[in-house]
Amino acid sequence: MAAAPVWSVDPRTGKQRERVADEATAADVDAAVQAAHRALPALADRVARAAFLRAAAERLEADGERIVAAADAESALGLPRLTGELGRTTGQLRAFADEVEDGGHLDVIIDRADPARTPPRPDLRRYKLPIGVVAVYAASNFPLAFSVPGGDTASALAAGCPVVVKAHPDHPATSQLCAAALRAAAADTRLPEDVVSVVHGFEAGVELVRHPRVSAAGFTGSVKGGRALFDAAAARPRPIPFHGELGSLNPVLVTPAAAAERAEQIGEGLGGSMTLGTGQFCVKPGLVLVPDGADGDRLLAALSGALRATAPGHLLDDRMREAFLAGTAGRARLASVAAPVAAGTGEDERTVRPGLFAVAAADLGAEHELLFEECFGPVTVAVRYTDEAEAEAVLGRIEGSLTATVHLGADEAAGGGGAARLVARLTALAGRVLVNGWPTGVAVAPAQHHGGPYPATTSTSTSVGATALERWLRPVVFQDTPEALLPPELRDTNPLGLPRRIDGVREQPAGDGAVRGPVAG
Repeated sequence: MAAAPVWSVDPRTGKQRERVADEATAADVDAAVQAAHRALPALADRVARAAFLRAAAERLEADGERIVAAADAESALGLPRLTGELGRTTGQLRAFADEVEDGGHLDVIIDRADPARTPPRPDLRRYKLPIGVVAVYAASNFPLAFSVPGGDTASALAAGCPVVVKAHPDHPATSQLCAAALRAAAADTRLPEDVVSVVHGFEAGVELVRHPRVSAAGFTGSVKGGRALFDAAAARPRPIPFHGELGSLNPVLVTPAAAAERAEQIGEGLGGSMTLGTGQFCVKPGLVLVPDGADGDRLLAALSGALRATAPGHLLDDRMREAFLAGTAGRARLASVAAPVAAGTGEDERTVRPGLFAVAAADLGAEHELLFEECFGPVTVAVRYTDEAEAEAVLGRIEGSLTATVHLGADEAAGGGGAARLVARLTALAGRVLVNGWPTGVAVAPAQHHGGPYPATTSTSTSVGATALERWLRPVVFQDTPEALLPPELRDTNPLGLPRRIDGVREQPAGDGAVRGPVAG
């Protein structure tokens, strides 16, 4: 049977743009993984690895006009948004190059032998090694920053792991252009091009997570798809780590004091956040707790006005548009649920209009479970609460999220009115807690954490920020090993100038700490 073609489709028209590739067969997936495995030793050199990441950023920028144009044609996200996303992507690659050169990710710990201890302590020297070939499953809503050249790929390469990416079907042409840029960057820095490769097709994704030479996987997508791959990863004869970002409601709680002080500002801000990217951000606020009464009414009036003033937009593909329309229709049918702003199709029927649902906390029953599920697109649910007990009952029904936000009054933000208790309560729900802000927008920074309790993610790791590369490393310790047999990172002389902890004390590398040689492993 001939391989199925992979078409690039314009979501604005629903028409095929070009035939990009063919879906990968099991043999194709095997060939890509085996080639990646053979490339693993070449990534051991940290000097070359850092140079490769910077060259990748340069190659993406050099072809940026063509890449952004293709991404817009396949996603309808707009040239300004995608130009910014390309900058975020190249900045992320360079940030990981800095991490590689710093060497702190190796987490070198040395405890010298101490025969006087009870019991005596042997000489122990610990650091981290690349885990092996990593499978990356590209996201639909970020064709650059969370796809072929995105955070999972960049962090895995920074850790020293070759990557095989399962391209998302919504942007295959963009994926091919980005893969070509990364492979050219590998050649520029004298690394095997197969440190990065791309496969297409649903079955290819299944074959990839099952391949015996794949050692870990990163995924961004739906709960259904992510859970199926997570289960497949766990069911292997040799289970592997599966770092999946699945679904997130991203609750927002507005206190009565905050609503009294700035109802209109909060309502307008919420409208901007929930419609950003046509509501297709993984951190879109999907449920907001609004106090009952006149101040809450003012907030929802401002939100409703902002939504009515927002132009209809395109979703990423027909399947997502149909799911959005079905999801909003199902919510509208629920008892006691009002729709101050009705979501639906735009005038050309290929776009969607944003919507708002409202319901009293006291009216929520078991039949309202749909309101506590993510609805991908520009819609949110406002739950009106009368007291702290009602708010707590609603929070108790929310599953793990990427973010949780609280809007406080001025006195509360200064530490009054039980604000610390509210922040602590939200901390139990999410990996990133915001005060008086909006969750859309995830800064690429060393302290960032983009993850959360299940179903937000399947692990405790982050997919954004410097520590994202920890997902692709495994620790190993050497006991009573002669100096000549130790890897350079663990020798007393510290020839690579690495930050280390020796006998519990942080050691600053000598000189400028620059990378001066390859890393074994």
